[in-house]
Amino acid sequence: MGGWERALDAAGVREPALREAYGRQRAEVAAYKREVALAAGLLLPPATLPHVIAATAFMHRTDDLLDSGPPATRRAAADRWRAEVAAALRDGRTDRPDLRPLLNSVEARPVLRGRVLDFLAAADADLDFAGFATEADYQDYLDGYSLPGFMVVAALLGPDGDQRAYLAACRTFIDSCQRLDFVNDLAEDLADGRLTLPRQTLAEHGVTRADLERGEATPAVRALLGALLDRADRDRAAGRTLAGLVAPAHRPMVRCLVGVERLTATAARADPGALLRRPASPAKPALLRLLGREYLRARRVRRGSGRGLSPGAVRSWSPRPPSGAAGRRCAAGRRRPGAGPGRRTARCPGTGRPACRPTCCRWRGSSPRAGRPGRCRGRRRR
Repeated sequence: MGGWERALDAAGVREPALREAYGRQRAEVAAYKREVALAAGLLLPPATLPHVIAATAFMHRTDDLLDSGPPATRRAAADRWRAEVAAALRDGRTDRPDLRPLLNSVEARPVLRGRVLDFLAAADADLDFAGFATEADYQDYLDGYSLPGFMVVAALLGPDGDQRAYLAACRTFIDSCQRLDFVNDLAEDLADGRLTLPRQTLAEHGVTRADLERGEATPAVRALLGALLDRADRDRAAGRTLAGLVAPAHRPMVRCLVGVERLTATAARADPGALLRRPASPAKPALLRLLGREYLRARRVRRGSGRGLSPGAVRSWSPRPPSGAAGRRCAAGRRRPGAGPGRRTARCPGTGRPACRPTCCRWRGSSPRAGRPGRCRGRRRR
């Protein structure tokens, strides 16, 4: 049984047709944003993964309707979609296979219902988009469209019960994300006839829309883009509390999302003038390091939960010494000098078993002080 099948079991999805519907949406998300599907599969708890996939697929479907075709056609399609989703949520059933996963996820995670309805109600803000005259207009767009859209998925990762503090942290974070997106997608938006930067901000830096469309990286244009990236960085720094407000099992995914934004900003800042021609992309090695680091953290949390420990108590080193004769020997059978009551005991991070010293169970054939990688006896690569 693969990881996806186990995730469906953990989420309580038993009906074959419903499992197939979730599988199709997983394929859609992977085709649309492969990196998101990969990170979610590696970092999220199995019981959460299918619901996040369903919410993401719903977001993608809604965005497609809002972005495809002439304005009149888009508005009619959005109205029909809104009516169909609202009726399905009201009746608890639907004939549309692409809505069945969403209904099942709403039943399993009731917090999702309100977020879906909020986002549907906010769809007109994107249909009516005509640019921003001032920074205040941009902030209204955040409250009216960006934040409701982000919360469709983010609500599934948030704390149970009162989410007001979490919502405030999400608002700060999405301000950073949206501003960075608008700067990074500047060339594509201008090619589509959209200016997503506030005209007031352009005027403050002595830049016109024509300057941006010419693609000339003048000092004024560079100063404008640098100032926008600086503000996005400040908002991202202010939103660092986001990971601490979610359940421990969801923190690796949230830290990964924040990390991807940081890496994207770093790539954009490396050559602001190039943003007039194409978007910036994070360096692949840095992305892989980020994903690998959070994957190891996610595994620690799951192992701790599997042993009945609270996720916050999962550490590579245990402050509690073992008791009895067996506790005075490590997993390799070697006696640990000075082992006894009141002594701090090292544990192998791969197996959780006592270790006599770092070069025994924790590091086999390696030297931690020299920084050489090794393999612990739990077959965990360091």
